[in-house]
Amino acid sequence: MPSISVTINGTTYTDDVEPRLLFVHYLRDRLGLTGTNIGCDTSNCGACTVMVDGSSVKSCTMLAVQADGTEVTTIQGLADGEWHPLQKAFNTEHALQCGYCTPGMIMASVDLLERNPDPSEEEVRDGLEGNLCRCTGYQNIVKAVRSAAAEMRQQEVGA
Repeated sequence: MPSISVTINGTTYTDDVEPRLLFVHYLRDRLGLTGTNIGCDTSNCGACTVMVDGSSVKSCTMLAVQADGTEVTTIQGLADGEWHPLQKAFNTEHALQCGYCTPGMIMASVDLLERNPDPSEEEVRDGLEGNLCRCTGYQNIVKAVRSAAAEMRQQEVGA
């Protein structure tokens, strides 16, 4: 079995893994990081989105062996003692109902705001088109992303 070493949420893990093990299953089943949800196993829904080396990736589309040597952030690693502005905004703007898509939506939004700190409504919708929500109708998700973007820009100005 191949051995991998991957840093996840600041902790380095070294494990032997089956070559066909999907990264989402490694995160959930081996490491217990169940905030990364399994939605479709076909990369259609985005519920399993995590950050790999600074870019959002649907973890059901990569094998655990492909994560070797990478730095990964899951929804559990996003907050540092307090909620990330996106987590706060999703709560404040009621951008969730069942919550199943929320971790993936937030992680995809992190990537979006890294690339575009002041997205328009259309840019948010385009940026999140690979993540599906069956509950909210997206209106509050878009509001939450734009609200978090404004807060993050404000924090930068104050820093």
